[in-house]
Amino acid sequence: MKQAMIKGGLIAALLTSGNAAVAQYVGPSGSPVTTARQLVDSARDKQYVRLQGRIVSHDGGEKYTFADESGRLSVEISAHRFPAGQPIGADRQVEILVEVDKDLTKTEFEVEQIRLLP
Repeated sequence: MKQAMIKGGLIAALLTSGNAAVAQYVGPSGSPVTTARQLVDSARDKQYVRLQGRIVSHDGGEKYTFADESGRLSVEISAHRFPAGQPIGADRQVEILVEVDKDLTKTEFEVEQIRLLP
């Protein structure tokens, strides 16, 4: 019984530590860095892109406005995507990984990851 509890605890610890390592990855990405204007002009469904700029306003619910040197873009950000314990003001530079959700009548941009830039 005691061995089963120890094994269960070890398995849980390994699974938890593996998830933390994945969440902390900051290396190169296969998703290109683009601008808000380029994304609006050429977005494809299920495309992933990185944008660098600022989250300039919270527009209610999960809706935010992202801005870079090329323009502004309405994005959806779930609360759990924000870095824990790191407030983000409108002047803070960030990099966001965005998934495009495009259908016949609308295009939406859902933020999958937020990284604070130095």
